[in-house]
Amino acid sequence: MKKSLVALAIAAISAPTLGAGFQLNSQSATGIGRAFSGDAVIADNASVLSRNPAAMALFNEAAFSGGITYADLAIDIKDVNYMGPLGPIDIGGTSDAGEGKVIPNIFYIQPLNDKVAVGFGAFSNFGTGTDSGNLDLTNAVLPTGDVYAPFDLLGNTEVTTINLNASVSYRINNHLSLGAGIDAIYGEGKLDRFAGETPLVAVEADGWGFGGIIGATWEFNERHRIGASYRFSPDMKVTGDINTISPAMIPGVGLANVATSFDELEVPLADIFQVAGFHQLTDRFALHYTAQFTQWGNFEQITALDGNGIIIDGPAAGTEIPVGDVALKEYLWDDSWLFSVGGTYNLSDRWTLRAGYMFDQGVVNEISSISIPDSDRNWYTAGIGFNITPKSTIDLGIAYVQGKEVDLVEESAIVGPVNATTESGAVYYSVQYSHRF
Repeated sequence: MKKSLVALAIAAISAPTLGAGFQLNSQSATGIGRAFSGDAVIADNASVLSRNPAAMALFNEAAFSGGITYADLAIDIKDVNYMGPLGPIDIGGTSDAGEGKVIPNIFYIQPLNDKVAVGFGAFSNFGTGTDSGNLDLTNAVLPTGDVYAPFDLLGNTEVTTINLNASVSYRINNHLSLGAGIDAIYGEGKLDRFAGETPLVAVEADGWGFGGIIGATWEFNERHRIGASYRFSPDMKVTGDINTISPAMIPGVGLANVATSFDELEVPLADIFQVAGFHQLTDRFALHYTAQFTQWGNFEQITALDGNGIIIDGPAAGTEIPVGDVALKEYLWDDSWLFSVGGTYNLSDRWTLRAGYMFDQGVVNEISSISIPDSDRNWYTAGIGFNITPKSTIDLGIAYVQGKEVDLVEESAIVGPVNATTESGAVYYSVQYSHRF
């Protein structure tokens, strides 16, 4: 079948899940406050197991941490234009294409003895909401009354993911600790693309994938340590109602609109490697940092599995045709790096101040998308902690995320090349409660 972007728009159900346009960093308020610098080894609360299971060996008592983050996503789409039958058509843009996300997290670590600790966590690494379907199409109305617009590229996408983790750590000696964990990742999403009242794409799907994480920490002494972890990500398969209407060239019939349904989408996820350091330089001030590599280079395409099609117009209407597996869209993303640095200052026995900066490298290379705005991003963060008791703490974190403006061209199956300018950013607000027993 013709690789129409009407059908390819299904890919957006998975792409935001992977965080290609916007990867969520939201596992704790303490992490947000310091731009997640050193988060794989600081171990000031139980959320460390989301980054490095080996760091659980740093706990000598049971620990609980739970919080909530609100990600106020800001996605601007500007100057959307293309060539129409009678000349250029400009349908403007929207400054409200991003939808906010509420992201909870919860963690628990239990040392079993002076060598072994176990931990459990629930958090989210990916998720977003975008809506590019509210552009002004006044200029896209032809004298015939038909609307000539890239409906296949414009619409609503909503994705939520949950990562359930169980981990164990083992202390080898006073310096070295190792850890490993299992990830069960659940994702669900909805997507629609409409041409007027006609649903070109209607997707409601969910699924599970299983991966894992291994990690290590090295303690030079009680004031200096480093940690590293590697997260193995699965090839996700999501199932549900996955339906499209798209044009196809049918042998013996010619060009016809085909309604196609698929049983599954297969999505390769990226592995993540990170190294972090923590250094208590004075009794009050600590410096920490992180370098993270995400293997987005293996995300080449999304494949729809076991498709079935029915011709819906013309003399062959009602005829069933085989579709099988279809490579819906190529992405050819780049591997990416993330670098962050931050500081923690203990103002008093009760108050702690944090700040950090992070550079987050975009993954989109030659193939860009209106529905997946992506660029290099700068994070500017701050946080504060208050010790309610010697063992209970409330932490607040805030992050301002600034993306770059990107000019792009995306191919529409309806109107051809579409030009646009996109910019993505966010503000994260987070609160966390932590307790040691």
